[in-house]
Amino acid sequence: MLGIDLAGRRALITGSSSGLGRAMAEAFAEAGAQVAVHYRSPDDPADQAAAQAVAAAITQAGGKAQTFAADISQAAEVESLFKAVDSRFGGIDILVNNAGMDGVRALGWESQTGAWETVIRVDLLGAYYCASQALKRMNRQKRGVILNITSVHEFIPWEGYSAYTSAKAGLSMLTKTLAQETAETGIRVLAIAPGAIQTPINQSVWQDPKMLADLDRKIAMGRLGKPREIATVAAFLASDLASYMTGTTVVVDGGMLLYPAFRHGG
Repeated sequence: MLGIDLAGRRALITGSSSGLGRAMAEAFAEAGAQVAVHYRSPDDPADQAAAQAVAAAITQAGGKAQTFAADISQAAEVESLFKAVDSRFGGIDILVNNAGMDGVRALGWESQTGAWETVIRVDLLGAYYCASQALKRMNRQKRGVILNITSVHEFIPWEGYSAYTSAKAGLSMLTKTLAQETAETGIRVLAIAPGAIQTPINQSVWQDPKMLADLDRKIAMGRLGKPREIATVAAFLASDLASYMTGTTVVVDGGMLLYPAFRHGG
């Protein structure tokens, strides 16, 4: 029977102490990968505890995982992160650039420059810093996979979140460019664009019946996605089953990009 096999692969998943990152960490470990569970800061006890809980759950299920901390918006911390992964894992085969933020809602002319830049620094520069470090290692071994988690908002504008949409659109083009640069080396670079997924970060929406109903109307399938539904796609793309795929975005959105409001005509 055809199955996803990541045995022997070493995977770093940024922002994997909760939400989509946790689901991907668990799925990758289930498929046999050794997982680096990343969180932002050892000075944040709650985040550290959450990361340790993910690693413990993986270990208890028979998988392999360790925790690593770094602020990915800082190039020096990313360099130290990869050196730590080298030291403890002996290298890296898979990078998932998952860590990100949407920021504070504000119209473009009302947004604070610092807040706007912070989103770009985390969502785009952070992914670039990690990809750069990963590619230095992957180029030496002539293999590897990078998965960038974008969003349906690499395609759809989102009022009040111009930094987030700009970062995700930029990450899409970074994906394509890095894929073009590495296609002949045995390295693959892909993006996954999730739609509305039920995670703790958007809990205020899916726990409010009116807000949830409004969101469901924007999705052709009429429901939010589950983190596992993103994680299994990510595991597939990271595996040799997707060996002929690179430089594209795989959309996992329940049909949000179908603009379901138009299903009965314009």
